Amino acid sequence: MKAPKLFFYILLAGASLSFLYPFYWMLLATLTPEAQIGALGFLPAGLTMDNYQLLADKIPIGRALLNSFIVAALSTTGVLVFGAMTGYVLAKMRFAGRNLLFFIIIFTMSMPFQLTLIPNYILMVELRWTDTLAALVIPALNSAFAILLFRQAFQSIPDDLIHAARVDGCSELRIIFQILLPNVIPAVITAGIITFMNSWNDVLWPLIVIRNEQLMTMPQLVALFAVGGRSEAQLGVKLAAAVLLALPIIVAYAVFQRHFIQSMASSGLKG
Repeated sequence: MKAPKLFFYILLAGASLSFLYPFYWMLLATLTPEAQIGALGFLPAGLTMDNYQLLADKIPIGRALLNSFIVAALSTTGVLVFGAMTGYVLAKMRFAGRNLLFFIIIFTMSMPFQLTLIPNYILMVELRWTDTLAALVIPALNSAFAILLFRQAFQSIPDDLIHAARVDGCSELRIIFQILLPNVIPAVITAGIITFMNSWNDVLWPLIVIRNEQLMTMPQLVALFAVGGRSEAQLGVKLAAAVLLALPIIVAYAVFQRHFIQSMASSGLKG
């Protein structure tokens, strides 16, 4: 191996280790007794699950995990369904105002979430959806990013495939979900991961519309636990909550990483 290439790989390995070490230390600290965290080095002095047990005793962490999975799964499913339908219309159907509608959707991506926070909350109150999971799921079903991603992906599919499906008697919905989506799996996975991640990590909106502890999501409960005094300044317990919060996203990205990168490098960036 040539010296420049060897140096390049060493540099990449060093950068990777510097990025991964904080996560390794965080995981190690959750398995270390509280009194020994301050002196924690690269290797553990002793392993224990006390921090996770203490976390489960202090807050309903299991219920919060379930709520987060329900909300994230329903939001992701809805975004994939409605995003694929809207993307198909914008990519393959011809009608007056199509481009204007697309530009309006793109414009909404530049609007900060805080701009619509108060109107959305008033709407939730009027519909009596506060303190229900519907307040977390239904507002999240519209994703301009997913619409853009599916539109770009569908534009790369030849129109002849759609015409042949129509000749065979396929409905538009069948064309979308049985013919087109299997051909844009990277786009589906990318939209799914990003939507799941955004829903899973959302804190501000749940803090506004959910007050019942049994309905709180994982990020919301962890935030209240860390800053509300219930953690009693125990670093190991706080880090245990952070590990449980980050683990599903890390696993999902690790499993679907190849498709994610493929989509962002191709269908998601085509004009």
